[in-house]
Amino acid sequence: MPHLAITRLSADYGSTPVLQDVDLVVERGDIVAVIGPLGSGKSTLLRVLTGLLKPRAGTVTVAGDLVDYGSAAALRRVRDRFAIVFQQYNLFQNMTALRNVTIAPAIVKKRPAAEVEREARALLTKVGLAHRIDAYPDEMSGGQQQRVAIARALALNPDILLLDEVTSALDPELVAEVLDTIRLLASDGMTMLIVSHEMGFVREVASKVVFMADGRVVEVGPPAQIFDAPQTARCAEFVSRILRH
Repeated sequence: MPHLAITRLSADYGSTPVLQDVDLVVERGDIVAVIGPLGSGKSTLLRVLTGLLKPRAGTVTVAGDLVDYGSAAALRRVRDRFAIVFQQYNLFQNMTALRNVTIAPAIVKKRPAAEVEREARALLTKVGLAHRIDAYPDEMSGGQQQRVAIARALALNPDILLLDEVTSALDPELVAEVLDTIRLLASDGMTMLIVSHEMGFVREVASKVVFMADGRVVEVGPPAQIFDAPQTARCAEFVSRILRH
């Protein structure tokens, strides 16, 4: 049974179609990178999965459970299974790194404070921030803030982690520390969907690459296929353009 199965998923912004008949199967432990030109629907796909944008048609199942995007109760359940990290860190500026990571599990999920804090300290240590646990966001670099955002998402114990261009707002010298964190999660077997323009990283870490254009999945395959021997003209055109720069 697939960890995540997306079938003929379609969605609109107003009257404008932004996803059209998207099909995708993700197995447990897959690292799926979603690439494509600006406006191809990559980030929209992640937003639809988490219910931030309601689909017009199609189905999503997680471990065999059909997601009902028309039900508020079902949406709360699906948000327990997905956690998303955006381009911007969206940390609470008046809270330390530790508090940013503990607030949702402790207050929203009402878990015991001591247990939540213990797990949060372990997560911050895992992403290389044991020495910044008591730091506030404005005392941290962009890369450190993004790693706090990743730890905050992991604190929700998601089935699947969604990463939406998490390095695009960073200075180039800070990108590597965030990518190292994602490599660590990949080695732990976390199922991830990663929207990224870091093609060298995608080639290295992804088990499957999805190329999207015009709201559709155009080609899916291992990195060697997508980057070295694309099967569609549209994917070949995109890859040849980005690899020239």
